[in-house]
Amino acid sequence: MNESLLRRLRELPMDERLGEPKKPQDAASIEEWKRSGVRFAAGSGKLERVYYAAARTLLDCIAPTGGEERILQEGGIYLGCWLESTGTINAELLSRFMPRVSEATYRSFAAHQREDGLLPYKLTGNGPAYRQIQLVTPLARSVWHYYRLQRADKRFLRTMYAAMAHYDEWLAAYRDTRGTGCVEAFGTFDTGHDLSPRFWHAPDTPHGGDAGQVNPDSPILPFLAPDLTANVYCQRLYLARIAEELGEPGEPWRAKAEASLNSLFRHCFDAGDHFFYDRDRNGELVRVQSDVLLRVMACEVGERPFFDEALKRYLLNTGKFFAKYPFTSIAMDDPRFDPFSTYNSWGGASNFLSLIRAPHAFEHHGRHVELTWVLQPILSAFARAERFAQAVSPWTGSEGFTEAYSPSILCLLDYIERLSGILPTQGGELWFTGLVPYAMDHGEEVAGETGYARVVDGTEYELLNARDGSEIYRDGESHIRFPSGVRVVTGRDGKLRSVVGMSVRTVEGTLRYEGRDMPFKAKGNEVLAYEDGALRSVSDIGIIHPTYR
Repeated sequence: MNESLLRRLRELPMDERLGEPKKPQDAASIEEWKRSGVRFAAGSGKLERVYYAAARTLLDCIAPTGGEERILQEGGIYLGCWLESTGTINAELLSRFMPRVSEATYRSFAAHQREDGLLPYKLTGNGPAYRQIQLVTPLARSVWHYYRLQRADKRFLRTMYAAMAHYDEWLAAYRDTRGTGCVEAFGTFDTGHDLSPRFWHAPDTPHGGDAGQVNPDSPILPFLAPDLTANVYCQRLYLARIAEELGEPGEPWRAKAEASLNSLFRHCFDAGDHFFYDRDRNGELVRVQSDVLLRVMACEVGERPFFDEALKRYLLNTGKFFAKYPFTSIAMDDPRFDPFSTYNSWGGASNFLSLIRAPHAFEHHGRHVELTWVLQPILSAFARAERFAQAVSPWTGSEGFTEAYSPSILCLLDYIERLSGILPTQGGELWFTGLVPYAMDHGEEVAGETGYARVVDGTEYELLNARDGSEIYRDGESHIRFPSGVRVVTGRDGKLRSVVGMSVRTVEGTLRYEGRDMPFKAKGNEVLAYEDGALRSVSDIGIIHPTYR
């Protein structure tokens, strides 16, 4: 192992790396980060510098917004907190670093719920706003993951459950005017798809600035929206789990979820294309292939074979969404595709909100290796970034519109942790991944060997990824050694649970644990469970390779 890198990881001057507080609230945010114990060191390249620039910039995105508590803001030109992003997936990622800020962010939406059940789509210094709905990541999933990861108080869960259940009633009452069981879009901003050809000839906002009204003179609205419908489907699945955790029946929510799923496939799915489209007021499918597919997949729609087909035909297809820097927001073979990222557009550019929503879709189906093909080029782009933009060019990886944008900051933090770090999961696991960022651009080194640290339940874990293998340290002592190219999964107590193949190649080597050497072979995505002192294959789903048609 690289002893000098390990020593540098342990001696990182975090006060210096995180910087001096710029505003009164920064001191509390810095202390919360330090309590997580998260540190990252790289043997070479520029990624370490960019990492701590991201951590410092993240502090600028955390501030009181219409209240006294610190909450997460979108950042850049977006002066507030948006439910589709900041209040859901962004806060979900942030909870691994600053859980108090995440919880306050969730609570802020419940606190500003309107009496009729409508949640604000954003919170700003001017107060809550209710003009549209703007849903993408299911709030209930993010809340549940936070609750499980942080072992939060049930009072928090009950508060959020009541708010989300009431919101479900509002959506059913006001966003199903055609009686299909789908959730309807009344304008572009309902899905946050600014400038997307999906919504050409539709207004940006609902009629008269009222989230419950659609323009009666529109020739195409309301749309039966697959991403909004999938959101409510997934939301209801997680509301069932939350209800049961609170001692209430979950089956009514599961029945509602099943009804949403049936409506989604009946009205929005084209089996020939294997794609989800809006259906307009005239019954026509709006045949624009957009990141709606990835959104629906991230809402846990379909089993693994269904997702695998989406990978082959679209998500890993270099003629569709798998650009050099994926994922594009419109299929690249659509004549309406616009690759420019220099303005706020979902008409083609690869947006960081898509990138932070994507891992759940892949990992839900055990597609860990395929996800690394997304992580690697994006980390290469980050290594030369000078600011944290909303999007990247799918061709060059250069920064696009705005700066200090919290989704891109959190994307960097998340991707490093998934590829080369220590990731705690809501299922009580710790993922130690033995990969390093690869030199994808012009052969320029991104990070070389890496070190990562995190504190879990008072125990300090460190992971060193060297060129000749990886090693986990527990409270300063060597704990597990293993060859590069696999992920070691333990419980929060550090006890070995499994090994996952993380490379397209078959990794063969020896894992050392509790003084014993265990030879093993792990194919890509194969899971080897640790049982009775040995590693045994329990899942081998193979790999879906990129396509080019």
